[in-house]
Amino acid sequence: MPILLRPWTPDDADDLSRAARAGHDLASQFGGTDLTDASAARSFIERILRFDDAAKNWAIEVDGHAVGNVAATGIEFRHQTAWMSYWLAPAARGQGVAARALVRVSEWAFDAGLHRLELGHRVNNPASCRVAHAAGYLAEGVEREKLRYGDERYDVETHARLATDPRPPERGTAVALRTEVPARRRS
Repeated sequence: MPILLRPWTPDDADDLSRAARAGHDLASQFGGTDLTDASAARSFIERILRFDDAAKNWAIEVDGHAVGNVAATGIEFRHQTAWMSYWLAPAARGQGVAARALVRVSEWAFDAGLHRLELGHRVNNPASCRVAHAAGYLAEGVEREKLRYGDERYDVETHARLATDPRPPERGTAVALRTEVPARRRS
């Protein structure tokens, strides 16, 4: 299964909306924004899933459809750090797609001059923990009650990968990565 990482475009609104409808657990990734409508999804892509100096959001494309996101945000060149994140639509999960995408974007970040990449996941999300480990991110500790969704607070396990850490083993198909915004698709 070929995987392409590329900047999001407004043409991905239907795919994002489909992911939001299928993945009710993704609501926290979308900041509570209801993306089940394509016009709301288009606005979210333009406002949040940016690709600029401070935030690089790549659509994870499989079989011509955006099925998730992998991002490097809070990019800081003075200290050579960034915050990494990822999510997938339910249909794309369990196939190693997120881990391979995270490895590829991590390689991009190290090539761009970053040294330390960090991420965190709720401790009640073992799938996200498996992605972090598969991508070479070592657990560093638990931040108690760091996140709040609604009235509930969650502990977060933090992970990091350094440029000097061993590269994780190759897993499956190579992942292509583009940094230029693609031309708009025609419906």
